[in-house]
Amino acid sequence: MKCVRAAIEADVEKYEVGKGLEDGFELMADVITKGWIVTDSLIQVKRDNGSIVCPYIVHRRGRTFIGEGDYIITDSDGTKHVCGADKIFKRYQIVE
Repeated sequence: MKCVRAAIEADVEKYEVGKGLEDGFELMADVITKGWIVTDSLIQVKRDNGSIVCPYIVHRRGRTFIGEGDYIITDSDGTKHVCGADKIFKRYQIVE
């Protein structure tokens, strides 16, 4: 069966540290040692205590870490997604 994604209004915002778009942070050392994902382009935030953390969002499948240039999509029902700059405007059209 082939389907077309149903239209749903969403807020799309380029991720920036300090805007509060993430749901939390994970220590970079844990991200690396637990081997969850490729870490090359992850955003890394250095805390005052010297630790380095990576921001993420939480959704029904677990956590998605946020990479450089990623956008955070918040659907009208509050569901969050992360989408790369290479795909965001192929999936979402800007409405005025």
